[in-house]
Amino acid sequence: MAKRRHAPKDEILLVPFLDILCSLIGVLILIIVVLCVSQTQQTEGRTEEEIRMAQEAKRLREEIVKSKAQEIVVKEKLATLDEMQKQIEEKQQRFIKLRKLLTTSKDIQEANQKLSQQMQKELDDLITEIAGLKLQMVESKKEIALLMAEIKKRQVPADKKIPPVIVQPSGSGMPEDTKAYFVEASGAGLKVLGAWGEDYRLSAAPEVVVADVAFNHFLTEVAKDPKALILFLVRDDGQGAFNNGAGRAEADYKIRVGKLPIPGRGTLDLALFEKYRGKVPQPPAAAPPVTPPAEPKKTT
Repeated sequence: MAKRRHAPKDEILLVPFLDILCSLIGVLILIIVVLCVSQTQQTEGRTEEEIRMAQEAKRLREEIVKSKAQEIVVKEKLATLDEMQKQIEEKQQRFIKLRKLLTTSKDIQEANQKLSQQMQKELDDLITEIAGLKLQMVESKKEIALLMAEIKKRQVPADKKIPPVIVQPSGSGMPEDTKAYFVEASGAGLKVLGAWGEDYRLSAAPEVVVADVAFNHFLTEVAKDPKALILFLVRDDGQGAFNNGAGRAEADYKIRVGKLPIPGRGTLDLALFEKYRGKVPQPPAAAPPVTPPAEPKKTT
């Protein structure tokens, strides 16, 4: 029995579907390539220029530390040299006195022959000691000259000072009505940046953060604005200071806090935040520690 042929209208054309599938695959590949390229241009959120500047700043810091150590050694050498100079002057005075005693009249020398012999021996010892001190002075001067030359070589040129760190807003920025306040957190402690016209430093120890009058005055004033934000600029060694300062502001005063890691040791440039920066009244000269506002009681 002959098979029935399919009419032309029963055939399914797959060409348009394959075209669409190929186009979709091409678009996905293009997106993947763009993402890979953008990822290779960044390293842990830092550009190659920032990494290079951080490495250069680290090298300069090491040079400064070495130079300070050399300066301490030079000061110690200079102090030793001054002491040796005083000893030489004292021994020279004793030498002059002994010489005068030895050149007195013959009668006195015969009467004090034993004393003269003892003086002569002491005089010889003093001369030997003075010669040794002078030799040490020459060697010390040579060593000091070498150290001074090394310090001069290690001095950081004016054109290679640590560059300032430009603080940039992250993400899409902040709302226009936000008032931002800045606190630098480092191993040296906390520093309120220009909240009342000048910077204020304090230790990051928990007992200081809790009791410091000016810092608690600052937190009290900021807490009055629900839209206020304290942005902590955290240095490489400032994680502990951030935990204590931000914990006090967030837990006790209910203030919004933010954290922005700061690479390097350069001075902070906050020009990009100028229109957002808030101000608080200057803290009183002397006042008891400020008690944080109590939470409102919940009614059941």
